[in-house]
Amino acid sequence: MGRGKLRIYLGAAPGVGKTYAMLGEGQRRRARGADVAVGLIECHGRPRTAEMLEGLEVVPRREMEHRGSAFTEMDVDAVLARRPKVALIDELAHTNVPGSRNAKRWQDIDEILDAGIDVISTVNIQHLESLNDVVESITGVPQRETVPDAVVRRANQIELVDMSPEALRRRMAHGNVYAPEKVDAALSNYFRVGNLTALRELALLWVADRVDEYLQQYRAEHDISATWPARERIVVGLTGGPEGDTLLRRAARIATRGSGGELLAVYVSKSDGLTGASPEALAQQRALVESVGGTFHSVIGEDVPSALLDFARGVNATQIVLGSSRRKPWQYILGPGVGATVAASSGDIDVHIVTHEHAGVGRTVRVPRSAVSRRRLLISWLFALIGPLLLTVVMAQSRDHLGLSTEMLLYLLLTVGVALLGGLWASTLTAVMSSVLLNYYFTPPLHTLTIRDAENMFALGVFVLVALSVASVVDVAARRTHQAARSQSESETLSFLAGSVLRGEQALPALLERVREAFGMESVAMLERTEPHGPWACVGSVGPHPVRKPEEADVDVPVSDSMALALSGRMLPAEDRRVLGAFAAQAAVVLERRRLVAEAAEARRLAEGNRIRTALLAAVSHDLRTPLAAIKASVSSLRSEDVSWSPEDEAELLAAIEDGADRLDALIGNLLDMSRLQTGTVTPLFGDVALDEVVPSAVLGVPETSVVLDVPETLPTVWADAGLLDRVLANVIENAVKHNPPDRRVHVRAEAVRDGVELRVVDRGPGVPDEAKERIFEPFQRYGDAPAGNGVGLGLAVARGFAEALGGSLAAEDTPGGGLTMVLTLRMSAGRPPAGQGAASEAPVPAAT
Repeated sequence: MGRGKLRIYLGAAPGVGKTYAMLGEGQRRRARGADVAVGLIECHGRPRTAEMLEGLEVVPRREMEHRGSAFTEMDVDAVLARRPKVALIDELAHTNVPGSRNAKRWQDIDEILDAGIDVISTVNIQHLESLNDVVESITGVPQRETVPDAVVRRANQIELVDMSPEALRRRMAHGNVYAPEKVDAALSNYFRVGNLTALRELALLWVADRVDEYLQQYRAEHDISATWPARERIVVGLTGGPEGDTLLRRAARIATRGSGGELLAVYVSKSDGLTGASPEALAQQRALVESVGGTFHSVIGEDVPSALLDFARGVNATQIVLGSSRRKPWQYILGPGVGATVAASSGDIDVHIVTHEHAGVGRTVRVPRSAVSRRRLLISWLFALIGPLLLTVVMAQSRDHLGLSTEMLLYLLLTVGVALLGGLWASTLTAVMSSVLLNYYFTPPLHTLTIRDAENMFALGVFVLVALSVASVVDVAARRTHQAARSQSESETLSFLAGSVLRGEQALPALLERVREAFGMESVAMLERTEPHGPWACVGSVGPHPVRKPEEADVDVPVSDSMALALSGRMLPAEDRRVLGAFAAQAAVVLERRRLVAEAAEARRLAEGNRIRTALLAAVSHDLRTPLAAIKASVSSLRSEDVSWSPEDEAELLAAIEDGADRLDALIGNLLDMSRLQTGTVTPLFGDVALDEVVPSAVLGVPETSVVLDVPETLPTVWADAGLLDRVLANVIENAVKHNPPDRRVHVRAEAVRDGVELRVVDRGPGVPDEAKERIFEPFQRYGDAPAGNGVGLGLAVARGFAEALGGSLAAEDTPGGGLTMVLTLRMSAGRPPAGQGAASEAPVPAAT
């Protein structure tokens, strides 16, 4: 059984009537006797849509549960078991509830189509994957449910359900789309006239492109070559000549006269791939084509008129725009020209011949640049002048043993050798001199330029033609080989550039060094200026003595009005500048990327600063308010003259004041420490520190019975700042006691490991999952949503910051049996501070109180 057919109703926005139209088609097919069933329909509370369901069989939905809530989805198995002729399935882009058979509804529809069931579905233009970002930029609303364009393109029929923005807004105002309480918000946001107009245009253009595809497919299937002028398609024939800009602008004006006009520019190159036009001119014309909304195409063909007409018929063009020939009148002897030939053979395609200022002035004939080096050219011309004379002297000594044919072959061999060495012109001189010497010294009558035998005259003429032909072929082959080698080199270079772009390489000096090596230059500099006529500044350079101004360079390639690539060392031929331009553009991209990275880093730094400032404000407004309120309440109570307080009550209120002050002192101390860490002003005063002296003082801030110390006196000293180390231990131990069960005690153990000392603070609290072990060291983090009264979440962040300032580390591990272990690793004393740390002369950091 074959695959079922898919029909899609496409709309510009919700509420245009897609589901209503789909149900109407289902009712029409049911009335004609077709077996129609509803796989899934979403009425969204619209009564008129619900009325269209009357008489249609609805396949029961499948009930599912997800995160404690009940949902219903289309039952694919039930639809396949029911096996109707036509299934109506709404919302093609819908995402199924997790645990469903397929992730997306269009995948469910694919299964149903594979079973041979026809499907009618609906989708909005904003759900197409290729237009998702465009719709978001227009409406400001991201679309989370999308469907691949290819799924919709594969539909056998796509029908646009269209409605003007004003009509859709009236439907909404009447309550035909959304519930009354949602209408005002929808009309003010997503369903604004501008949004709806843009979405409608997107839908119309997308459907028009699909119609065009169907038309091209139909023409290809039925072998139709005649033009069907469904829309104006103008093809511009470019030669790379100076008239190209005039033709493109003229064609653009023709295309804009009617709605939906399309502009295509085409350049016909030879089959050997070696363009005869200036690459720079073609690049400029390509940019102009794109700026006027057209597309640039390059096709291969030996016969330009035929290739141009084949392209025009292939794209169903209605008009061709060509320029008046630049040939002079006498050159028409060679043929009628491209314009006349295309006009005579165009058939039903209109041909416009546009005059321009370069018409009839003649083509500029460029003498091909020699493919050999200057040294080889000099040697070849030397052989061309001396070689025939030397060969004549040698053959004159053996005149009695050599025939005329052998002598002609020897001269021909010399001519081919000179052609291989120096190209066409030197070999032409060799052929002319050889023919004269052959006639004078070896063709009877000797020592005259006359030839007695007609056969010898014919043989000498053939010799000259063969010599020139062979020399020409050898020269062309040499130039083609040189051009192919250059093209290969350019391709490798451009491939390197493309690879660097894909790899995201950002090293400007490496790129400039590559330019210097590739072109054999002494120095390369990237120059930039901030104002149109301001001074130039070097933003990157390699090599000795880079230039400071573009006019001082041997070669300068402008990237923009404010940026240029300047090279010094030698002049470069024009063909090398093409690749150099690509290098310059890539250097500008690298420079811009480097700046964007720097700006992004600065933005992240500012964002982090803003985040910290916001958190500090939150801390001041919440966490500091509780102890302040307790202190104020206690002080107010003590000062009250209306109540007589007993000594025990006064002692309790004074204890509350002292406790609140201690909490304020700890909170403000942590805030100041985090500020110092953020600004990089922590300067440790290193020295030999004994842990058995520091650890006992660090536990003074917690109840005496809550901690067990195991710090041997025999431990080696560590290289640290006693004040900072005390702060680290105090914060870590306080955090452990806070989360430890009341009936258990925190264990603090220290031991020597390799070249350091490891101190472990072990608690039996709830512990921390692996994914949160790093997050608890971030500022303003309270694991497990601890109440605000437990601090501002800076203790562990400050502890780790100070530990790293001491050249150590602080990490979290699971405690065997449950709980969390903080591991502080410090360096043993080495008699000098670690590299990059402060010297002993720096001011000490006060210890925690």
